[in-house]
Amino acid sequence: MILPIVAYGTPVLKKKAAEILPEHPSLKTLIDNMFDTMYQAHGVGLAAPQVGESLRLFIVDATPFAEDEPALKGYKKAFINAQMLEESGTPWKFNEGCLSIPTIREDVERKPLIKLQYQDENFQTHEEEFSGLLARIIQHEYDHIEGVLFTDRISQLRKALLRSKLQHVSKGNVKVDYRMKFPLMRK
Repeated sequence: MILPIVAYGTPVLKKKAAEILPEHPSLKTLIDNMFDTMYQAHGVGLAAPQVGESLRLFIVDATPFAEDEPALKGYKKAFINAQMLEESGTPWKFNEGCLSIPTIREDVERKPLIKLQYQDENFQTHEEEFSGLLARIIQHEYDHIEGVLFTDRISQLRKALLRSKLQHVSKGNVKVDYRMKFPLMRK
């Protein structure tokens, strides 16, 4: 089922998400629905807060970046209760966007190497290192479960210049080809 993606300005996007217990009802259904939603919106990652669920869950399918990094072909995974253990290397800029902030893209600086602890869909714990574009996708989605948006990682000046565009997104004054829920839209 395709879920509506919540837009910039929705409080759940700025809240640190709650841990998920193994007995969480309908977790598999939520994960499946998140993949359906992400694919319909042409994304490469989606976090539970973006569909209105304040849970430490995000999904990734890095296949669209396989042309740049062949190892990413078919890379599809759900991350539950992730914790960032380490970020290292010389920060590099990359132009990022977000399904919750459509039509806005900015260069965001992130470190190229990360170490993450997370659980898979069977609640098996993993500790893994990621690099390059995959590390960036994971960092972006991890930020969502920490209540951080990519616009929080740009300069105050850039953010000030984007203020009116961000307000347009919150009010629903933006064209998208996927379902969205806007916090300030007139009823």
